[in-house]
Amino acid sequence: MSDALRSLFNHTQSHQLLASAVLLIGILLLRWSLLRTVTRAPIKSSDLRRRWIVQIRNACFFAITMGLVVIWAAELRTAALSVVAVFAAIVLATKELLQCVIGGFVKITSGAFALGDRIEVSGVRGDVIDQTLLTTKIMEIGPGAHTHQGTSRAVTIPNSLFLTTPVFNESFTDKYALHTFTVPIAVDGDWRRAEQTLLRAANNACRPYLEEARRHIAHLTTREGLDTPSVDPRVTLTLPEPGRIDLIVRVPAPSQKKGRIEQQVLHQYLTEMPSAAKAKI
Repeated sequence: MSDALRSLFNHTQSHQLLASAVLLIGILLLRWSLLRTVTRAPIKSSDLRRRWIVQIRNACFFAITMGLVVIWAAELRTAALSVVAVFAAIVLATKELLQCVIGGFVKITSGAFALGDRIEVSGVRGDVIDQTLLTTKIMEIGPGAHTHQGTSRAVTIPNSLFLTTPVFNESFTDKYALHTFTVPIAVDGDWRRAEQTLLRAANNACRPYLEEARRHIAHLTTREGLDTPSVDPRVTLTLPEPGRIDLIVRVPAPSQKKGRIEQQVLHQYLTEMPSAAKAKI
């Protein structure tokens, strides 16, 4: 049975080789005849003669190519399927690696962040200290999303994460940022005094660099085509649940000193309102 199949395969290949040879010889002879006719024809325009010669050559090449494709169609189909199967296997085996490479290109082309920026992605927050095509390394800041202390832990993030997960860049405004934090107080507490105390503490903490921060934010928003926000410290109130008021403090702060400014404001607030630390919420 095997010998019969091999014999049939060799017989089929012989016919294909013979047909290919006939095709090549026939078209080459036709090409030679047509070119000879054109070169001997009484054509006055040399450009027209050259155009005919080029078209004959291109047409013969196309005819040879299409003829060989038709003759060897079965073998080409088998080879194409084999190539596709090999590429599919390679893609499946290196799926994660390819996603990391693509994520690296997305990260670079989008300009989502740069070396030294403080970012948060998939619950991991820290300063970017190294970037490669496959991974991004950050020095963790925490614990949690509301503190600004280093944990001395380096976290390596695969770049594939940037394809499906949003990235929060806390350093987008570069030198200065608008930093917010929350101070809770009982609903029956002296929230008016607490609001005034926090606002006074925020103004005291921001006074040395408030004008510079205002100019920086204005320049940045103008460059990006955005509306310029108010940079002055402010305190707003929310009622997240019955029995509690949240005083949300917003201050302009140097990007690398947000934690220090927050602590300075809180220290002054607790010093001037010691009862706030004892209030039951």
